[in-house]
Amino acid sequence: MAESAAAPVAPSAELLEFPKKDKRRMLHAVYRVGDLDRTIQFYTEGLGMKLLRKRDIPEEKYSNAFLGFGPEDSHFVVELTYSKIVLSLLPCIFIRFELKKNLIFLSLLTSDYGVSSYDIGTGFGHFAIATEDVYKLVENVRAKGGSVTRDPGPVKGGKSVIAFVKDPDGYMFELIQRGPTPEPLCQVMLRVGDLDRAIKFYEKALGMKMLRTIDRPEYKYTLAMMGYADEDKTTVLELTYNYGVTEYTKGNAYAQVAIGTDDVYKSAEVVNHVIQEVGGGKITRQPGPIPGINTKITSFLDPDGWKTVKFPCSIS
Repeated sequence: MAESAAAPVAPSAELLEFPKKDKRRMLHAVYRVGDLDRTIQFYTEGLGMKLLRKRDIPEEKYSNAFLGFGPEDSHFVVELTYSKIVLSLLPCIFIRFELKKNLIFLSLLTSDYGVSSYDIGTGFGHFAIATEDVYKLVENVRAKGGSVTRDPGPVKGGKSVIAFVKDPDGYMFELIQRGPTPEPLCQVMLRVGDLDRAIKFYEKALGMKMLRTIDRPEYKYTLAMMGYADEDKTTVLELTYNYGVTEYTKGNAYAQVAIGTDDVYKSAEVVNHVIQEVGGGKITRQPGPIPGINTKITSFLDPDGWKTVKFPCSIS
């Protein structure tokens, strides 16, 4: 008589508590652009970001640049990549131990030398920047030749003052009027097909908090703000569900979000358990060192196929 298959081993309580105790932080978003210098100029002169560093690696046929409103070790930043062969078209999640070396690895995943345009798809929504004067920032964007897709003003039925602008590659930025904040680059908006499942995944797998939800039945959407601290103090994920829409195209422009962790191995264990629990997602790289670099990372997709990169938080 054949023996029955062994039941899966339940994770320990300590492991399930790890995401809540982990010193996680939103690190950066990676995406592809068709003209690196043009985009850098728009972000610095139009949006007020700082160019933190720029690298050109001709033998690997790629260049990248990191921009934000403060240093990489304390602020969320964007990594713009310009190069030739798209090695990865899907979004995923990595976990980092050595910041500088892992950033090099992420760049190698998104080489596209000579590619002038990309498909953003229907799933990626926008980034958001908090500013004390939306009207002034919009004027500056216009003066630098930027495209304003929504003039500044209060949201319908509310008091928040916002505007929307588009960068040269078609990425949207929401501009939000807000008081002084330590993290002006404050949101990454992604569309999901099952909001409850997505909230559960980010809470349990990544230890994020559900900060608030907004349901707008008159416009047929619901959104959830997920993060590690209050919205005015950190960068958050804005997960948006449009009534009745369960799938979106990912395109090949937006790549991933990177998140720091204390332990890539424990992080991957937790993610793998949550993937089975929620019925969606995939580990795309088992935790371990990158050959020749020894930086330990892991990567995975969420249930909607969005890629996140987790690195170790310790920075040498």
